[in-house]
Amino acid sequence: MKFIVDQQVEDIEMPENLKLNTFLKEFHSTCPHPECSFGYYGFAFGQSPFPVPKLIQEALIKNADKGAYAPVSGIPELRNAISKYNKHYFGMDIASERIYVGPGTKELIFNLLEILHGTVILPTPAWLGYLPQIRFLKKNYHMLPTRANKKISPNDLRKLELRLQDRQKILILNNPNNPTGLLYDRLELEEIADVCREQNITVISDEIYAQTTYDFSKFVSMGKIYPEGTFVTNGLSKSHAAGGYRLGYVIFPQYAIDLKEQFKKILATEFTAVSTPIQHAAIAGFEISKEIDDYFDVTRNIHHIMGEYTYHALSSIEGVKATKPDATFYLLADFNSFASDLQKAKIATSQKLSESLILHPYHTAIVGGDSLVLERNDFSARIAYVDYDGAKVYQNYLDNKPKSSSERIEFVKNNAPRVVAGIEMIIKFFENIRKYTLHDLQIQKSSSVTPS
Repeated sequence: MKFIVDQQVEDIEMPENLKLNTFLKEFHSTCPHPECSFGYYGFAFGQSPFPVPKLIQEALIKNADKGAYAPVSGIPELRNAISKYNKHYFGMDIASERIYVGPGTKELIFNLLEILHGTVILPTPAWLGYLPQIRFLKKNYHMLPTRANKKISPNDLRKLELRLQDRQKILILNNPNNPTGLLYDRLELEEIADVCREQNITVISDEIYAQTTYDFSKFVSMGKIYPEGTFVTNGLSKSHAAGGYRLGYVIFPQYAIDLKEQFKKILATEFTAVSTPIQHAAIAGFEISKEIDDYFDVTRNIHHIMGEYTYHALSSIEGVKATKPDATFYLLADFNSFASDLQKAKIATSQKLSESLILHPYHTAIVGGDSLVLERNDFSARIAYVDYDGAKVYQNYLDNKPKSSSERIEFVKNNAPRVVAGIEMIIKFFENIRKYTLHDLQIQKSSSVTPS
């Protein structure tokens, strides 16, 4: 029997992160070289390597017997804990009635895009998950390319908005940003908010990396700057290293009373409620405690050390520009100065660059620019510096915190050898690309010389 797939699904491509994962598994199993047994240096996947905090693990075990369906919007105890969490860390006094719990922020952003009519404004480069959702929902959308500083320009936002005819415009703001690791400060957010108020733009502010901000005092939520027009999403996955728990939340804007029942209807239709034991476990993660504070402090410091090393190492390659991360565990590396060399080596797209780097002898996985909603021939790449044993590194940091810059470098070399080796492979790749081009030019030059 032949089954017919809906055309809307046919038109959707596999998300880039899952596509890359499949490719890497196939590569690992078929590579003929014996040294391939270690796999590859993993700069492609954005998953915190640390253990889930023990408080959450213990709470999950304790609540494993909770088999009843939970309320659609989340159990009251969890919504109250999230409310207090936002007041304590982000200075936002949010009534629990404005909070909805879902199976990860990815799902909740999808749900928001379902109920909000209008044109989506997507700043680029962007997290690779936004565009597939927008396309799946057949939303009108426009890219908003960022400038050299890789941040939204308020003037560019205003100019784009004035060209759009839809009654409602929806700006996706990702702060701290994946893939750049950059943070919008208060002034930058206020300038963006001024345009949004002036032009009546709704904001979906994806703040899943908020707690990874290296200097946490600098983080400001867009929900605090523009509370009347911002939906804030956050969750457990990055800050608490609990992506597999699949628990996120969204804070609705002030006075968005009409939307609440519509949103609840969507959640009830699509997934009924988040797993009840997971919700009870999450309470421990969102309650204010010294244990969680210490966990945030240690993990963000380690991310900072790894990011600092990766930034300096990649920036040492002549012609390479990299964003200096303020948060997250990513940076964006710009390899476009090698464009002509890459093209001579028959590497014409960022996808081909990613495929070339994973092949022998480099074995290095990155996320190329086309996956980040950049042009196909933009040789930029997201580098995720988390390829190490998080539990071991966490304990080593507690045992001997590096104090000087030289100690921080040694900490990376001793605790993240795959990060170090992977960067060395990237350096080797581009050295070889230059040698290949130089060799090719020398051959061409010698062949053009005619004997006298």
